[in-house]
Amino acid sequence: MKKKRSFFTCLAATLIAATSPDCLAAYTTDWLANTYGTNSTRVGSVARSMWVAPEGIIYTASMWDENEGGVAIYANGQSIASIGGHGEFQGNAITGNAMSIFAALQYSAAYGSGTVGRYDRTSRARDLLIPVSATTTEKRADVITGLATWGSLLYASDFPGNRVRVYTTAGVWQTDINVSGPGALAVDGSGNIWVAQKSAGSILEFDSSGRPLNAIQMSTASLPSALYFDAATGRLMVGDQGPDMNIKIYNISGAPYLVGTFGIQGGYLDTTAGIKGQVGDKRFTRVTGIGKDSAGNLYVLNNPWGGTWDLGRDGGTDIHAYDRYNRLQWTLQSLNFEGVAAPDPGTDGGYFYGGTNIYTGSAGGIFVANTVDPIGYPSDPRLNINDLGRGEHFGQLAVVGANRILVAAGQNPDSFYFFHFNAANGYIAIPDATLPGTAFNTAARIRNGFCLDSNGDVWAGLDKTNAIWHYPLTGFDATGKPTWGPGIPTPIPATIAPLTRIIYLPESDTMILAQGIPGSTDWTSIGSRVEVYHGWRAGNNTMPNPVINISSPNPKSISAAGNYLFVGYVHTVPNIDAFNLNTGSLDATLNNSSPDTVYVGNDIDSMYGLRSYRRSTGEYVITKDNYNGSSVVVYRWAPY
Repeated sequence: MKKKRSFFTCLAATLIAATSPDCLAAYTTDWLANTYGTNSTRVGSVARSMWVAPEGIIYTASMWDENEGGVAIYANGQSIASIGGHGEFQGNAITGNAMSIFAALQYSAAYGSGTVGRYDRTSRARDLLIPVSATTTEKRADVITGLATWGSLLYASDFPGNRVRVYTTAGVWQTDINVSGPGALAVDGSGNIWVAQKSAGSILEFDSSGRPLNAIQMSTASLPSALYFDAATGRLMVGDQGPDMNIKIYNISGAPYLVGTFGIQGGYLDTTAGIKGQVGDKRFTRVTGIGKDSAGNLYVLNNPWGGTWDLGRDGGTDIHAYDRYNRLQWTLQSLNFEGVAAPDPGTDGGYFYGGTNIYTGSAGGIFVANTVDPIGYPSDPRLNINDLGRGEHFGQLAVVGANRILVAAGQNPDSFYFFHFNAANGYIAIPDATLPGTAFNTAARIRNGFCLDSNGDVWAGLDKTNAIWHYPLTGFDATGKPTWGPGIPTPIPATIAPLTRIIYLPESDTMILAQGIPGSTDWTSIGSRVEVYHGWRAGNNTMPNPVINISSPNPKSISAAGNYLFVGYVHTVPNIDAFNLNTGSLDATLNNSSPDTVYVGNDIDSMYGLRSYRRSTGEYVITKDNYNGSSVVVYRWAPY
């Protein structure tokens, strides 16, 4: 990282000219949540399945990647290419051989969602479509849930069809094997096919003609989610998404039996060797891919928990590479698609809380924890496939004494989910049973702004109430769960209607209200007018001073801390403008101080895609949603 202009350069400039926003913009540009920071090197978005070629080239499939093909290709811990379109694949199943890659496709008008695409590994072009399932119109759930090759044969799990379909790799159907709820597949050295039934906790073996052979019945809590046959040892490796969160290894030379495991039992939820929720070496989340290369290196693909109906925001990419002695060599991580992480006041901005993950550090940062516990809290809304928020990855955070309150929301939300923390649960965010305040249990949605302030109070513009509702924090119970008092309404000032954003800064008793676009039905957008009320709770609800006029087009997201309002834009530029809350002037524009090392994306297309915090040193930390780069941009700005 490097500063855009030094302090002394700016000081000299002020002696000969009026101070410009550029001179006030001594800042650095950094990033979190992706191993690499440039557009050409970044780790692809949300890999959900993986195939490893013998030479160590890794292919992963994603349902959605904004800036490249949905099949990402890696070698030696580096991104080297991609295949297909950014929304071409379903993401849940991929396999390959020496010549081709086979991947499940998502629904399109040209072909159904039960289709497999074959791609040439050299040209990377699709050269064959293979219709597999009679279910062709599914847009949410996975239809093809497993793929494997062996010699000239291709196996495909048709989940709704309750069968494993067998084709030649040229797409010629051979036979069907009847299996209830088939999932991940692997073929052993004898050509026998192993089929995971995830919900049943079992793995079935069939010969090449479909005759049933052996079966592995795991514990009732186990969820076999990934299979790999290790030809070097003759053993079957099984990724378990159940409470064990590890890889189980079976001897299958006769009647199968468990011979070992890989990974810490309990994974990231283990409390004997780490903090609950803490990720790291062998502290797996949900294992979705296993593979080895011819040198004996092992690769494990995880999906950190948290995701909703479109699955493309289903947690993130997290690949761990181990040498033949099971020593961690490197990781590839892309832990956000559409989200932002809020600086943590409890660590003076040293940690960052997203809607599902916690990060720290710089230059990609460190993935600290996944805050979702699907075992302890299966009703967590961040796991709800029917939630229309499209992934609750936008975090807001308040620290009150020893207590943290996390609010998680989606891209353009009108509902917000509240979580708390306690020592017994470590990094796990515990979902609150209800949203705060009686009014939140009505049908009214939040369409006129939302704010969790630094005191833990909630401010919300409930739809069609023409009021700003204030829910004061009243305390915490013994488990750390917060409670709020009844909502106190204040009429929305007529000069700011239609209201679209609310920010309240209790340290200075400052209310910031942003107007929507007059006459527009788009409640997610911001217009050009922002009103700043100093002394709001002291009684000043009618005299804004200053009024900030945003001259750049298409403002979308705002955040405020200390003495500054930060504004980001959609469909235009990646710029973040810093407006002075006392004068209303534009004091700085943050764009990119390190264009060679940090890709800041094109814009912000989310309502709450900016977060900001003023550190004890006076430095401002501003985080920005970077859906283009599958990362979070971090600006550190020290205004002079």
